Amino acid sequence: MSLRNFSIGFLQQFRSNILNASRISKIHTSSALQKVEDRKEMLASLPAKDEGTAGEKSIDIDTLMGKKEKFFPDENTPTQLFNGIPFNELPICNIRVSPNNTIILFTDYKGVPRVIRSCGIEGFKNTRKGTNIAAQATAITIGAKAIELGWKTIRVKVRGLGPGRMSAIKGLQMSGLNIVSITDNTPVSWNPPRPRKQRSL
Repeated sequence: MSLRNFSIGFLQQFRSNILNASRISKIHTSSALQKVEDRKEMLASLPAKDEGTAGEKSIDIDTLMGKKEKFFPDENTPTQLFNGIPFNELPICNIRVSPNNTIILFTDYKGVPRVIRSCGIEGFKNTRKGTNIAAQATAITIGAKAIELGWKTIRVKVRGLGPGRMSAIKGLQMSGLNIVSITDNTPVSWNPPRPRKQRSL
């Protein structure tokens, strides 16, 4: 075997090793790219970020307004009778919603607190306090206590944003209370502080 044949064989072997190495590296980089594409696809398929008003989009306000001619209050509403009680003398259920907890407080029409309950008192701990299931369970419990006090018809005032907004109202209905009005008392600042930067995913 001559030196020329040896060098040609060596060069061919070296070239095949380089090609194999480049094929392996291509496979490796393409799998990494595939992972990135899969992650992008997964993130794109996720639902839009919920700001704490889950379930409110499912109610079509226009159809409700078509059914009820007296949907919004007027000058006669405070004296209007509901189950024999004027509207301005109905007990009030204040629902304070945050992303981490839901607090429900029953007051009489003068504003004197009678019953208070929160998801933490109900037995939910840590992150489970902020769920809609916790808010609904709390609302059912406090609704039963309100019925024990003799209250059948109530007004509801909701304050704040969180997962428990709609489910707390649903829990009050499930407990057997008749809800006459729902008022949103969420404070809205006209010059809010600068929001924190977007979370990077």
